[in-house]
Amino acid sequence: MDEELKKKLKYIRLPNLLANWNNYLEMAANSNFSRAQLLTWIVEQEYKIRLENARKFRLRQAKIPQPLLMETFPFNQQPALNKKKILALYDSFEFIAKKESLTLIGPTGVGKTGLATAFLIQAINNGYSGHFITFPELVERLYKAVADHCEQKVIKTFAAYDCLLIDEIGYVEVEPVQVGLFFTLMNNRHKRKSSLLTTNLGFSEWVSFLKNDQLTAALIDRLTESSHIINMKKCVSLRPKLEQVQKASAQQPT
Repeated sequence: MDEELKKKLKYIRLPNLLANWNNYLEMAANSNFSRAQLLTWIVEQEYKIRLENARKFRLRQAKIPQPLLMETFPFNQQPALNKKKILALYDSFEFIAKKESLTLIGPTGVGKTGLATAFLIQAINNGYSGHFITFPELVERLYKAVADHCEQKVIKTFAAYDCLLIDEIGYVEVEPVQVGLFFTLMNNRHKRKSSLLTTNLGFSEWVSFLKNDQLTAALIDRLTESSHIINMKKCVSLRPKLEQVQKASAQQPT
């Protein structure tokens, strides 16, 4: 391949075609592909690579701390969990198209974040944009945006994600201005985008950290209207078992 053609392929961003140019020429010479079939096959390969690269880019942009999958969730350790309901939601994958949300409620360590992450990764793998953020980090970002006079820009950014995972709602108390901004964000996403929420508190307890009866009631009203509730209150913590496995693994001779 001459240098001019290399430059052109790089310019139009066809790295796979550039890397496999000689292989394709050999295939053209030795296979029974017609010219049209060969060109179609090459285009399909480039298309698949573009899709995969875009998927990987969306995963990186989502800032997922631990890429947990539904296939690895230890349902056998959570007999109180409604496995049938969760897998039905996961397999049908209708909540994104319907702009519905999922709220997982339960104590620390029962696997709320793992399940929510699995749904987020599923959305990203299916071509949707997504993002992972903890509630304390989100409200802090919103609070700083006020000082920088860019709160509308920050809200617009978080409102644009097809699937937004907000983890650990209820672990910190928030200032009145943060409550208002959080409500604005969730109101903007209501029936427009899907949200994945994890919380250690039942809805009736949210006023304890939001400290605004009216906004709390309005927020819960929106969430319960278009959200699937996954109750994990009777589930057991998975963390002691995980720690035991890690200790056992560390004691194994190398």
